Amino acid sequence: MFDRSHQDRIAVVTGAGRGIGQAVCCALAERGARVVAVDRDEPDETVALLEDAGRPVTGLCADVSEPEQTEEVGEYVQASFGRCDILVNNAGLDSLIDSGELQYATWRRVLAVNLVSQFLMVKALLPLMKSQCWGRIVSLTSNSVGSTMPGLTHHMASKLGGIGFTRALANEVAGFGVTVNAVGPRLSRIPGVVSAMGPELLDQVAQLQAIKHIGDTGDVVGTMLFLTSEEAAFVTGQTFMTDGG
Repeated sequence: MFDRSHQDRIAVVTGAGRGIGQAVCCALAERGARVVAVDRDEPDETVALLEDAGRPVTGLCADVSEPEQTEEVGEYVQASFGRCDILVNNAGLDSLIDSGELQYATWRRVLAVNLVSQFLMVKALLPLMKSQCWGRIVSLTSNSVGSTMPGLTHHMASKLGGIGFTRALANEVAGFGVTVNAVGPRLSRIPGVVSAMGPELLDQVAQLQAIKHIGDTGDVVGTMLFLTSEEAAFVTGQTFMTDGG
């Protein structure tokens, strides 16, 4: 049976060109949402997938770590739809770099994409949610925040920052009917992670889990669908680790 829990919702997803972002776009569209797919590169593949399935979709090219470009996204959503119901902050960068080798430019770029972009997208779209007294904001963090793996100082700083931002923002906007949550997947077999980690290290990580396989994009989708639904109205300020235990 067709699930209409997201029917006619306006959903903005960042980092939508591939991987988890693309999977979330497809899942939301399948449940009836009108998806705005945002990516630093043109999200042509995601747009094509949804158009081939007969789903309404708009693709936008924007660097969501840049204030001017996120403002333009917000202006487009306002002018085109007059509302925003769902924001999924999925854009992110992954890399393994020893702290002694980490350059300041890389530190700044990772924090800008993984953390600052969440603030900028919320700033651009939260006013629409407040005005309609309904909204769902879900941001990607990572279960690596509890990891002892070396080479993740920049990554963990950005992801823990996202958890803090989620908790604080949830308290501020609850009175407007807006919920704010985070989802922390384990390493997923997506191109960026595979290139950064390598398949052997990914397989080693899988053996540390209760469910011993490397996650894929579909393992995150179910949690995302719940948190962006009407049924999650009493869930806010939380971080859900979808990491196979």
